[in-house]
Amino acid sequence: MIKEIINIADEKMNKSINVLKHEFASMKAGRANPTMLDRIHVECYGSLMQLSQLANISAPEPRVLLIQPWDKSSMKDIEKAILKSDLGLNPSNDGTAIRLIIPELTEETRKNLIKTVKKAGEDAKIAIRSIRRDANDRIKALKKNNEVTEDEVKKSEDTIQKETDKFIKEIDKLIDTKEKEIMVV
Repeated sequence: MIKEIINIADEKMNKSINVLKHEFASMKAGRANPTMLDRIHVECYGSLMQLSQLANISAPEPRVLLIQPWDKSSMKDIEKAILKSDLGLNPSNDGTAIRLIIPELTEETRKNLIKTVKKAGEDAKIAIRSIRRDANDRIKALKKNNEVTEDEVKKSEDTIQKETDKFIKEIDKLIDTKEKEIMVV
């Protein structure tokens, strides 16, 4: 029973890390990265679709994203969705593809992005700690019902704390890596 609780907590912590990695990948850092457009949803064919479902997205140059829609009639909808997004990019349509030029980041934009990165990292740490607390509470409930001994509770709490520390260190590394990526001019 305790092993199952620890495994579930570990799985949830891994998911939190993956969410943070995905969030960092979709942040612009002065270089073109197709994952920047993952959050964009296009109203097309009577429903809301993810941009990657409507087009091939590539980065042919370090600061250019190329969007090649599979159906040319969806180009206007894609442009509209990009303009409405929080990316602040202006699409350039040549009739067959849409180009997005990623502007150089200003010092102020870099500092704001770093604040966003740190906040996302802190949110992930809070999620990890919350998972730890839930797992410890479930183990203490087992102790209360006399299903486990005091020694088992202590041992499992130590195990969960070690896992928590491991994931917090990983979050710190991800934050540092993303900060360095943003600060590269």
